This record gives sequence, structure tokens and C-alpha cells, in this order.
Amino acid sequence: MTGRPLADDFDSLRGLGERLVAAGRLEEALAAFERALQTAADAGDPRQAALAACNRAAVAIALDRGEAELPRQRAILMRDFDDVVSHLAAYNIARQHERAKSFKKSLFYARIALDRARLLGRQDWIAGSHNQIANVLLAESQVDEAIREYERAAAAMPATAGVPRAQLLGNLGYCRALQGRLREAFQLLSRSLRLLIRARAERFQISTRLDLCFAHLEAGRSRDARRHGLVALRLAERAGDADGIRNALYLLGEEASLRGDQAAAGDHFGRLQREFFPGAAQLPSFLMTVDVRKLINLHA
Repeated sequence: MTGRPLADDFDSLRGLGERLVAAGRLEEALAAFERALQTAADAGDPRQAALAACNRAAVAIALDRGEAELPRQRAILMRDFDDVVSHLAAYNIARQHERAKSFKKSLFYARIALDRARLLGRQDWIAGSHNQIANVLLAESQVDEAIREYERAAAAMPATAGVPRAQLLGNLGYCRALQGRLREAFQLLSRSLRLLIRARAERFQISTRLDLCFAHLEAGRSRDARRHGLVALRLAERAGDADGIRNALYLLGEEASLRGDQAAAGDHFGRLQREFFPGAAQLPSFLMTVDVRKLINLHA
């Protein structure tokens, strides 16, 4: 037999997938984890297959293709391979339920993920679980409760966490903007963006740039808001991120309306209506009469 041992092939493929995720290259990461799953299946190793299936599911959920993963992840969790696999499966289920707006279910599974992370003593996973709990609370507009969970995540997260730390800082920065604590918001969001730029993680910049757009609107800085909003829109279009496109159009329309450019506002709100609310013909005119910032939750 030639080549590397099978275990090395599996570990190499998983390692490659993790590096691709960190770089925001999710389609390539999905392919790497698919190959790792096939390698484990060919070897007849159910634990490795479950591990690769969890990795694949995490990427599929990030790509908004996670609905089919739910029953698979539940089955893996029920088999209770070990705390590592159980944590990953529970965390994936929590994330998919959050995306589906099933917030109570998301909290239930996020707390299972936190329990397994504590048993393992994995500070990065403890931080990620607190962050997931906070995400759900923020989606339900429980801002103060979300902040407490984000702060617990920040206390547990290793300083070298890179993209996960950047995402956490962005989440906390958005909360500070909602509270009107704009100086803290800009500090946190700027740190988040610097980390993401350093990591060349363009896809993950979408949320932080939208949060910066929102914060600049709150501060009355129209030009800076428009700059971040346009970059977020371009990145979301490139990534095929429908939520990012929708939120960018909301904010860009609001920015144009606030500075009195009704034509530009109509363009953004008109595209929003055509692409996301085709049956609501009056939506653009309605949005130009209200404060859009009070209608939307960028993290819901």
C-alpha cells in the first residue's frame, strides 16, 4: 500500500477544512469535510464519520443549507459517541434552530453544547456556546441578557481565537450601539473588523460592516455609514448571503432617506421590495416614512 495512512488522510482533510472555514472559503471547506466523511465511511469508523458529519453540517448551516442536517445531527447526538461529538452536534442543532427562528429550541441545545464543553474543559468551546446563547437572546431583543452572555464568552475565549474573537467583538459592539454607548460600540466593531481583515475573512466582514453602518447612522455620520453599507452589500452579493443583502438594503435606504436623497432611497428600498417582499408593493413608500433602524434587528 502506498501513500499516507488512512487516519492521516482523515486528519489532513479535517485540518484543511478548518483552515478554509477560518478563511471564509466555505464552499471549499464543505468539499474538504465531505471527503473526510467519505474517508471515514470507507474505513468503517463511525466515530470519525460522525465527527466529519458535524464539521460538514457546521459549514452547511453557515451557507444556509442546514435544514437537511437537523435530523442527522440529532441522530448523532442521540448516539452519544463522546463529549466532543456531542458538543459539536448540539452546537450545530442550536445554530440551525436559531437560523430557523426557533429560539427556544436553539437555547435548549446551546445549553447542552455548553455543558459538554465544560466537561471537556475546552475554553474555546465554552466561549462559543456562551456566544451562541447570547446570539439567541439578542435575536429576541433581550439585549442586557445577551451582553452578559457575550461577556462570559469573552472571558473564556483565548486571545488567539482569531475569527471567532472578531465575531464576538462584533456581536458585543452591536449591542453597545443598541444601548447608545457608541464610543464603546465603535471600539469593539473596529477591533472586530481589523481582525477579520487581517484574517482575510471577507464573508465574516459582512455582519461587522453592517453593524458599523448602523452605528454610524446612530452617530449621524452618513458618509461613513454609506461606505460600510456599500462594502457589506458588495460582499454579501459575492457570497450569496441573502440576509446580508437584505439588511444592507434596509440600512442604505435609511441612510439615503436621512440625507434627503429620495431617489437613492427609492432605489434601495425598491430593490428590497422586489427581491424579498414581492407582494408588498407599498413597502418602499412606507419605509421612507419611518425610522427603519427601529424596525429591524440585524442579528435576528
